[in-house]
Amino acid sequence: MLLISVENLQDEFHPRRGYIIAAESLTLLSVLTEPVSKWRNVRGHNPLGLMYQDASKWGLTFQTYVQLTMLDQHTKPRISPVRMMERSIHSAKYIFVENLFKSGKMPEVDYVVLSEWFDWIVKNIDVSVDLIVYLQTSPAACYERLKLRCREEEKIIPLEYLEAIHQLYEEWLIKQTLFRVPSPVLVVEADQDMQTMLEFYEQNRDQILTGGELKHHL
Repeated sequence: MLLISVENLQDEFHPRRGYIIAAESLTLLSVLTEPVSKWRNVRGHNPLGLMYQDASKWGLTFQTYVQLTMLDQHTKPRISPVRMMERSIHSAKYIFVENLFKSGKMPEVDYVVLSEWFDWIVKNIDVSVDLIVYLQTSPAACYERLKLRCREEEKIIPLEYLEAIHQLYEEWLIKQTLFRVPSPVLVVEADQDMQTMLEFYEQNRDQILTGGELKHHL
């Protein structure tokens, strides 16, 4: 059983956009998309929107729920040989919680409490991943995709936020100086358009799904 975590600044190029449909149709692969719908509606409340409006006030609330929902993703029953997950509990902690703390929008006590929860989960529950596919995308390209997507909560996201997230991803997965990387990392340059990404996936499908060296490059 292989679990692949797909990491990116934002979720424009991810499994549900269709570039792995061929593998899905062969029942080789199940896709676990980021549970954004849950984050936007928790019994009538929108913690995602609240967090973007006032991260200092709602960061802990939102990230606690993110950690819970990502844990649920990791522990879902395995129904196919390969599972591909959009982001993971690891990036939730190492990138997004870390960004809140480093930017001064999360008090140290909140950061420590979330870290204690995360450390307990990692120690006591299997949330391991076998491969991280890092869709390396420039903040500028992600910013343009956010504007095209027009998700209501994201309209107030500045470019500087994406630049900070990008820097953390680079430190974690490329330089590997931020936190322990839980698996091998496959880097895919993802500034390209959807058709180019689809062709790239088809050319490298076996390598992506097994963590091998890419035969073709963008």
